[in-house]
Amino acid sequence: MSEKTIKFNVTRQDDPNSAPYVEEFEVPYRQNMNVISALMEFRRNPVNTKGEQTTPVAWDMNCLEEVCGACSMVINGKPRQSCTALVDQLEQPIRLEPMKTFPVVRDLMVDRSRMFDSLKKVKAWIPIDGTYDLGPGPRMAETKRQWAYELSKCMTCGVCLEACPNVNSKADFIGPAPLSQVRLFNAHPTGEMNKEERLETIMGEGGLANCGNSQNCVQSCPKGIPLTTSIAALNRSTTLQSFKNFFGA
Repeated sequence: MSEKTIKFNVTRQDDPNSAPYVEEFEVPYRQNMNVISALMEFRRNPVNTKGEQTTPVAWDMNCLEEVCGACSMVINGKPRQSCTALVDQLEQPIRLEPMKTFPVVRDLMVDRSRMFDSLKKVKAWIPIDGTYDLGPGPRMAETKRQWAYELSKCMTCGVCLEACPNVNSKADFIGPAPLSQVRLFNAHPTGEMNKEERLETIMGEGGLANCGNSQNCVQSCPKGIPLTTSIAALNRSTTLQSFKNFFGA
């Protein structure tokens, strides 16, 4: 009886300027095998189904526990984490592609700078310089802390940006993840000091108005973050900010 194997069609690209092509691989099946395990087999023995020696497939990974967000890719047409994509639950041949929202570096590796630049743009951090002791910060109400914790689960994987039809090379929309982080840091008692600045940023070009409300982001988020709820809350906050700007404080 022949050994059971798993077939993969991997979209590859030698460098950012070269044309993509598809290469087929086959690996022996193992129980509870995930996509990362198969990629490791490709790296250990880079031979395609034609028996040709090829270059090892390049991809990003780090924690392998769906925490870092580095191993995002498109698997069978759906953006997701490859560390939690089990082979037994995927239709064969398994198609692996890089996320199209971000520039390809090589094979399945992409440059997610666009997302990180958007987080800088909205100042997604608590502005404490640490040069002197400020004493204990203000306490956050438990009810607020509970929903804020859900927003803090974001691992900047980029899956929501890949799923969003409004985030592409022809648009400057910052995407769902940075918007959700605006809500998170505006809810923080210390982060609230820069609340107006963050709202003004997302009221500008590439901000909240560019959201088409497709709701693809909340369906694809691996952490189940209520992204559309955040966007709805920000719509209200920016409306109030607009009135405040028009009529004055």
